[in-house]
Amino acid sequence: MTAVPKVIAVCSGKGGVGKTNVATNLAVALARQGLETLLLDADLSLANVDVLLGLQPRYNLSHLVAGEADIDACLLEGPGGLKIVPASSGNFDMTALTSTERAAIVQSFSALPRLPELLLVDTASGISPGVAQFVSAAQRALVVVCDEPASITDSYALLKVFSQHYGVRRFDIVTNRTRTRRGGARLFEKLNRVAARYLDVVLSHAGDVAEDAYLVKAVQQQRAVVDVFPGCPASQAFLALAERVRSWPAPAAASGGIEFFLERLVANRVLTTERVA
Repeated sequence: MTAVPKVIAVCSGKGGVGKTNVATNLAVALARQGLETLLLDADLSLANVDVLLGLQPRYNLSHLVAGEADIDACLLEGPGGLKIVPASSGNFDMTALTSTERAAIVQSFSALPRLPELLLVDTASGISPGVAQFVSAAQRALVVVCDEPASITDSYALLKVFSQHYGVRRFDIVTNRTRTRRGGARLFEKLNRVAARYLDVVLSHAGDVAEDAYLVKAVQQQRAVVDVFPGCPASQAFLALAERVRSWPAPAAASGGIEFFLERLVANRVLTTERVA
């Protein structure tokens, strides 16, 4: 267990691009590789991480918000030792949470008796203030994009809004459901070209997941594709993405806003300052 967990938010400009599949399979791949991984389903009203993995939670974020359960009680055991904090689906009250209530969810993770090495936050799609708040509370933003006009346009809108209004200027891009060997690189280059021209952002191509019928079969079986079809192209892509994510450095200090594990970040900065002194 590390002193300061890495926190990565998985987001997308629009729905239907496979964001939750990416977040879920990446989380399972990281857990299978021995990293203590926690997956938060932060799609507060249309959650489906538990459905994708065939799990039946007793408590979820709606119970946390209502004061009926603490964050530890909400933890759900997933494949490979993965821990999951599920959200609720179809709960209208969760669509109307205030900024203060969402901040309380973020801050509740500091109360976990055992901190993970890495927290993945599967946000809702789009650019709402709620999504932006979860992305801003993470250390890195992983944006899932498909080679479709609507996905590219909405991804650009996400980059624009999050950079200009919320101060998020570094984005890691996952190209998903590509159909040719060079499709992911071309899609990234297309998005990077327009972003570099008009926005003050830095983009990196974190990984590419090709269109794969085995991924569809895994969804139908409510299993992670990295578990049920480990040798298929999609699984290999998720494992490669997991290796890349593991290489990203842990945060050195707090950014000054509301963040996951803020107390640990502040303590880490104090210890670092004392060592230097």
